Amino acid sequence: MSVGYDHVSLEELKKRGVRLGYTPDVLTEAVAELTVALLLATSRRLLEAAEAAKNCGWGTWKPLWMCGAGLADSTVGILGLGRIGAAVAARLKPFGVKSFLYADTDPRPDVASKIPAECGPNLKIISTLSVGVDHLALDEIKKRGIRVGYIPDILTDATAELSVALLLAACRRLPEAVEEVKNGGWTTWKPLWLCGYGLSGSTVGIVGLGRIGQAVARRLKPFGVKTFLYTGTRPKPERAVEFQAQFVPLAKLAEESDFVVVTCSLTPGTEGMCNKDFFGRMKKTSVFINTSRGAVVNQEDLHQALVSGQIAAAGLDVTSPEPLPTDHPLLSLKNCVILPHIGSATFATRSAMAVQAAHNLLAGLRGERLPSELQL
Repeated sequence: MSVGYDHVSLEELKKRGVRLGYTPDVLTEAVAELTVALLLATSRRLLEAAEAAKNCGWGTWKPLWMCGAGLADSTVGILGLGRIGAAVAARLKPFGVKSFLYADTDPRPDVASKIPAECGPNLKIISTLSVGVDHLALDEIKKRGIRVGYIPDILTDATAELSVALLLAACRRLPEAVEEVKNGGWTTWKPLWLCGYGLSGSTVGIVGLGRIGQAVARRLKPFGVKTFLYTGTRPKPERAVEFQAQFVPLAKLAEESDFVVVTCSLTPGTEGMCNKDFFGRMKKTSVFINTSRGAVVNQEDLHQALVSGQIAAAGLDVTSPEPLPTDHPLLSLKNCVILPHIGSATFATRSAMAVQAAHNLLAGLRGERLPSELQL
C-alpha cells in the first residue's frame, strides 16, 4: 500500500516468483500537497507563530517579528523530477517562483516544460503600514481634511501565500502531526492516522474576490480544485473569469464549499458575518480559513462549530482581540490553527511596506500626490 518498495526484499520476491503490486499514481496529488504544506509551514514559520499565539509571545505589532522567506521571485530546486516532483513544481509556480532547478539521474525536458483622533490640529497626513484601514477613525479624518496613505498592493503575494499555508496546515493537520512526532505518538504505520482533507476535486469558496482573494485562488488552482465560488457586494466577472468562479450568495457558498477562505474587508456589513447560521450551513468535512480581520468572525460560534463537529477544522491569522488571550478556548482545540497576524511577514514584503509608507508620508508632507492614497 505504497509507491515506494524499499521495505520489500525484491531479490527474494523475484527468486520466488512473487508478483508485486504497488500504488504509483494514487499518492501523487496528496504527497505533493503535503510537500507544499510543509515547505510553507517552514518558510513562513507557521508552527513557531502558532506557538507564540498560545504562550503570550504575541505582543504589540513589530515589523520584522515572525518574518520568514516568501516564494515570490525565488529559485526552487527539486531533487527528483518524477511524478511528485513535477506536481510540486506545478503547485508552486503560481506563488511567483522565478526559477526552477532540478537534479535527476537524467535530464527530464518532457517533465520540466510543464512545470488620529488625539492628534493636534497640525496633522495633515497619516501613513499606515497596512492595506486595512479599519483601525483608523475615517469619519473624523475626512472631516478634518487629513490625507491617508496606505499600501494596497505590496501585501498581496505574501498574504495570499500565508492564506494557502494556513489552509494546508489546517486541512492536512500539520501542527498535530508535528506534536505526534515530538511526543512519541508516531509508532507503526496506520492507514487512517492523521488523515485530513485534500484540495483535489474540491470546491473552494472565497469571501471577497479582491486582490488577495484572486491571488489565493490563483495559487490554489494547480492543487486540482474543481470549482471556485465567491461572494461579495456584487459579481465581478472580470476577476472571476480566470478561475471560472461562480458568484453565489453567502449562504450557498457556505453550503457547497469544502474550503471557505475569508479575504474580505471589515465593514459594518461584514462584521460578525461568519456566525452560528453560517457555520451551521457548512459541511461537517469543511475547513474554514480567515486571513481578513478577526471581527468578521463570531469566535464563540466558531468555537462551538469546531467542538461539536459541525465543521472539521479552522485556521485563523486574525482574531478579535489581538493578541488573543492565552486562555481563550479556541487555543485549546487541536482542529484550530491560530497564527499571530503574520500574513505579510516576509522580510521582502515588510521592507517594501516600510519604503512605501515612507514615500506616502514624504509626499504628503510636501503637498504632492501620494503613491497610494486612500480616497475618502
